Amino acid sequence: MNSRYRLQKVVGEVVGKVDGTTEEFTLSRYPVDSKDVVVNVKGVTNQPTATVKDDTQQKVSTITLNPAPAPNAQVTVDYYPVSAAGEVQLCTNFTEFKKYFGDFSKVVGQSNLAHAVYGFFRNGGTRCFVTWVAKEPDISRETDISGALEDFAAIDEIAIVAAPGSTDKAVLENLSSHCQELGDRVAILDAPHDATVTTLNPGGNKMPGRSNYAALYYPWIQVLDPATNQKKYVPPSGHIAGVYARVDAQRGVHKAPANEAILGAIGLETALTRAKQEGLNPQGVNCIRNLNGNITVWGARTWGGDANGEFKYVNIRRLFNFLRESIDEGTQWVVFEPNSPELWARVRRSVTAFLTMVWRSGALFGATPEEAFFVQCDAETNPPEVRDAGQLIVKIGVAVVKPAEFVIFELSQWSGGK
Repeated sequence: MNSRYRLQKVVGEVVGKVDGTTEEFTLSRYPVDSKDVVVNVKGVTNQPTATVKDDTQQKVSTITLNPAPAPNAQVTVDYYPVSAAGEVQLCTNFTEFKKYFGDFSKVVGQSNLAHAVYGFFRNGGTRCFVTWVAKEPDISRETDISGALEDFAAIDEIAIVAAPGSTDKAVLENLSSHCQELGDRVAILDAPHDATVTTLNPGGNKMPGRSNYAALYYPWIQVLDPATNQKKYVPPSGHIAGVYARVDAQRGVHKAPANEAILGAIGLETALTRAKQEGLNPQGVNCIRNLNGNITVWGARTWGGDANGEFKYVNIRRLFNFLRESIDEGTQWVVFEPNSPELWARVRRSVTAFLTMVWRSGALFGATPEEAFFVQCDAETNPPEVRDAGQLIVKIGVAVVKPAEFVIFELSQWSGGK
């Protein structure tokens, strides 16, 4: 059974039309907690008994009052909406998020999630898939971090994953492994809340193993908390994901998400000097700094660090993911075609046209297409044993750092109706 989280209490909700005979009324939120429901019929000493039910088919919650309130009575109800762990919801704005997961709260886990999603939308995000992860002792395969990532794996449009404020080493490694296995997304990792410049060493006990499919950000940022009307430190991953989305929309996935202001951030938990930053960047730690009064992302490294060649930069990793995913999806049609030289030529033309468009957008280096990329799909990449196995293989090289210096990858599709 899924763990359910209480959200912010609804106070004084007016029920529907009271006619003296109606006992059942529909609440504005679904689902709701059946406990601690308070009904107030104005002017009545003995309040009616209230029974709350969730209709899982119609996705509505109702409250039944016994006896039925008198005609035109003023009836209000206080109750707690709930949100279930293990259920993924698409949110396209913060209002939708609040419907499923509640508003800003004094509860730490809910507060971190709300601030992260709010920061995502404020910084340029437009669509995000959100789910609760259950805590002990309610945890199950369907509601733990692995279950959540399995659900996310089935959603092809996801390009970034994060678990705001979850900084346990095992969780961080789960996130980066998920991205590496799928090859079409990256993880934005929050540094531990108590991290210092010295404890951010990649070999430390609290830090995850190296991965160029993840990017780690430090320190936590300060925001205004509507739940307390106080300043509060929150994990930066949600805000950073919004910065990624903003840069993608304005410049393209090939643009580094750095030297960008974090909207909504008013301070930092730890002030970083240039000297401290220069020691952290090569280690794969992306620093957030206060520059001229603006809280600014000042780094675009993957957690792979400098030892990862081209993939030490998060924009290169994300561009590579984008190219591979786009070409893979754009060549699915070959499954219905015979594996022949005619098919190879069609594939070369299709992929070349796509990469030419990418080159013209400024995402690839080189003064000519020949310096920017190559596409090979011929008898060399498709010898008889490959064709007999029903596969078609394309070799692609792209210049993501310097002209004519290609990062090479292969894509395989089934073909010939097999």
